[in-house]
Amino acid sequence: MAFKRISIFLEMIKVEHTLFALPFAYTGAMLVGKKIPSGHDLIWITLAMLGARTAAMSLNRVIDRHIDARNPRTANRAIPRGLLSTLEVWFYVVISFALLFVSAYKLSPLAFKLFPVALAVLCFYPYTKRFTWTCHLILGAALGLAPLGAWIAISNRFDPAPLIMAVGVTFWVAGFDIIYACDDYDFDRANGIYSIPARFGIVNGLRVSAFFHMLALLLFLAVAWVLKLGIFYYTGMFLVAALLFYQHRLVKPGDLSRSGMAFFNLNAGLSGATFLFTLLDISIKL
Repeated sequence: MAFKRISIFLEMIKVEHTLFALPFAYTGAMLVGKKIPSGHDLIWITLAMLGARTAAMSLNRVIDRHIDARNPRTANRAIPRGLLSTLEVWFYVVISFALLFVSAYKLSPLAFKLFPVALAVLCFYPYTKRFTWTCHLILGAALGLAPLGAWIAISNRFDPAPLIMAVGVTFWVAGFDIIYACDDYDFDRANGIYSIPARFGIVNGLRVSAFFHMLALLLFLAVAWVLKLGIFYYTGMFLVAALLFYQHRLVKPGDLSRSGMAFFNLNAGLSGATFLFTLLDISIKL
């Protein structure tokens, strides 16, 4: 019974979507000194990311439970269906934030001092769709903490490169979240939910998404310029550009049927490719 409830919880928070942020955390960690981090750092960065993402998704589900219950696309989620109670999910939120707290303490003094900042961003995002169409950028900033936080966790300082990558991740996530929000265009407009598609229309929303993704690619390339990275990283960015281009070829204003593929498969591939080619770049010197 307990195993079944845990399985329901993991399905609810879409644990597989950790593939979006975790590779960028590892990328940020590797770029500190352009080397593979120690086992200690990798373990605690992984646990920090697990705690942060689980807390964020749990908060989003419990705070949005009444909205989810009214939306046909989300009415089948665990809380609206009564498969999990709000008290259970709040318990997972507390445990997840505790894991993030301990992980930050184990990593570096600056990471520990910045724990309240991460806490504030993760708690603030679920409310933003109620009052601002910039909610996509707030979500992006939450995931943008992954490479920046990992860099700080190892170096115990701020530097330009991870800040640039964090902003790049912010625009990348905001871009694909806009595509995802197009599926809820009618519901959002009818229920006063804020999003760029609901405010400006699907056509303009997809244009903004494409613009954000161009900015993300330019910022990822700027990281290479700042850190003087090599041919493998640039090769990875060529693949990133191809995946972004294909993502926008898949989704049309009159046909959003393939937005799920654009949202998960391509973006997980983009994150993984960035990590893999960064790893090659720091491991193989040409």
